[in-house]
Order: sequence, then C-alpha cells, then structure tokens
Amino acid sequence: MLRSIVFAIAFYALTAAMLLGYSYLLLGPRDRAMAALKQHARAALWLQRKIVGTKFEVRGRDNLPQGPVLVAAKHQSAWDTFALIPQLSDPALIMKRELLWIPFYGWFSAKLEMIFVNREAGPKALRQMVRDARARADDGREMVIFPEGTRRAPGAAPDYKPGAFLLYDQLKVPCIPVALNSGLYWPRRSVMRYPGTIVIEFLEPIPPGLNRADFSHRLQDAIERASDRLLAEAAAAPNAPPLPDVAQDRLEAMAAG
Repeated sequence: MLRSIVFAIAFYALTAAMLLGYSYLLLGPRDRAMAALKQHARAALWLQRKIVGTKFEVRGRDNLPQGPVLVAAKHQSAWDTFALIPQLSDPALIMKRELLWIPFYGWFSAKLEMIFVNREAGPKALRQMVRDARARADDGREMVIFPEGTRRAPGAAPDYKPGAFLLYDQLKVPCIPVALNSGLYWPRRSVMRYPGTIVIEFLEPIPPGLNRADFSHRLQDAIERASDRLLAEAAAAPNAPPLPDVAQDRLEAMAAG
C-alpha cells in the first residue's frame, strides 16, 4: 500500500509537471508534442518499475507493419492509455470528447490530433470519427481503439462494440489485435499497484477486406485467447498478483475445459 501511494503521488506530480512545463509545445510542431508524450510515458514506466517493482514486456513487435494501421487493444487499466504510446510510431487514440475540456490534458490531446467521439451524437459521431480517422491514416499514423469502449476487469466476459469494425471497414487498412494483462498489476478503481511483469502482445495482423462477422469473430477470438493465456501466465508466476473474482472464475473455467 505504501509503495502504491508513493507511486500515485509521483505519477500525478510527474504528469502535472510535464503538462505545465511543456505547455509551450502547444504552440510548436505536433511532432515535438508527441515526443513529449512518449517521454512522459517512459518516465512513468520507469517510476512504476523503481517504486512498485512492476516491469513490462512487449511481444510481437514484428506484427506491426509500417504505415497506417488500426490497433485494436484490450483495455483493462488506465495504464494502457499511456504505456501503448511509446510502442507505436505516431499513434492517434480514439477518445471520448469530454476529455477535451480538461485543462492542458485536453489541449495537448487536441494538439496531438487525437480522434474524439461525442458519444451523445449517435450516428453523426461515428461518421465524424471515420472522417477524422481517415485523415490520420492519410498521414500514415496508427489509429488506436479499445474495442470494448471502456476498461474491463481481467477475466471479465468480452463486450466488443461496433466501432472497431466500422473503422476497419472504412479505412481499408490492416488491424493489429493487442492482448495485455495490465489490469492485474494496475487494477481499475483502486490505488493499489503490484509488482510483476505487464505484457503487451501485438498479435497477427487481420488483413483488410473481411466482412463484419468474420472480422468481429477473428478480432475477439485473437484478443481473448491471448489475454486468457497472459492471465494464466501471470497467475502461475512466483510473484503472482491478487486475482479479481472474475479472473479466478475464468481460470477455473479454462481448467475445466
């Protein structure tokens, strides 16, 4: 608990200091602001390793092609929103529009040309999301979406939304599924942080051109199978983190076949 609290203080102090200290980048080139965003992520990961003892490992980098791709990642933790950034070349995250109104954070998100979705606008919001994503793809960037829309506890039943297919279908670019186990070490709705190794795994690309049913099945199957494997791997580690009930239930279901 003490290490978790110390890390939380250090993390938010780092974030506030960098948002304020680098505010002049709001007036400069976008690539400078992206470099600062990656620097923040690396510094936060270093603090997490030094204070809490949480390392991270990236697998499957060879599955990331050059040029515009759709990165569809499992979402278990706030950790995912910053730790994925330095693993990619020039990412554009799909974000809820409300985040724009947060001082400095929202301003930097706009400067970085992230893709904002007004969830109250219905179909109009989805059309705007596609237009913005197409512009980012034309710039050669990676579009990052969390297909379930919000954080899910490790082992929770999947709840994939249609947004990922909409982008895949309209952009005509490969989709890279991403599995991870971050929610075991940086749980949602908790100050606790646990030592161990968080794994990000880039999976085999899904080529463009599949229909909705085939794409959705392939995406969900790839992410869930790999995430189950990472869950079992973490649970079997010598310094295994505490498992939420849904994760324990999932492991028992996997063991039962």
